[in-house]
Amino acid sequence: QVQLVESGGGLVQAGGSLTLSCAASGRTFRPYPMGWFRQAPGKDREFVAAISLSGSTTYYADSVKGRFTTSRDNAKNMVYLQMNSLKPEDTAVYYCAARSRDFRPLMSVYDYDYWGQGTQVTVSS
Repeated sequence: QVQLVESGGGLVQAGGSLTLSCAASGRTFRPYPMGWFRQAPGKDREFVAAISLSGSTTYYADSVKGRFTTSRDNAKNMVYLQMNSLKPEDTAVYYCAARSRDFRPLMSVYDYDYWGQGTQVTVSS
């Protein structure tokens, strides 16, 4: 089993920054491709960012490109999402996810096998 725990969410003013962390653990855990997703009230869960096993390859949704950066520290089993220039439309519950099926960091919620419980990010205008 794999457990993912997000932290770092909170309330921030528009233009501010937050860094989310995702701690991975579990008896069967090994480095996996990881993704970040978010879900706003009344909306579907949407892709935000993904990162490859080594961290050398990253993908971003157009809506966050240039503002968000994902990174990882495999020695610590940690994945991060640095969020800058936050906008009210970034308000959502943010989830990290792990893909165990293969080594591809993909962009659909259906491509990930393990999920954290989420952390709330609220951006005030």
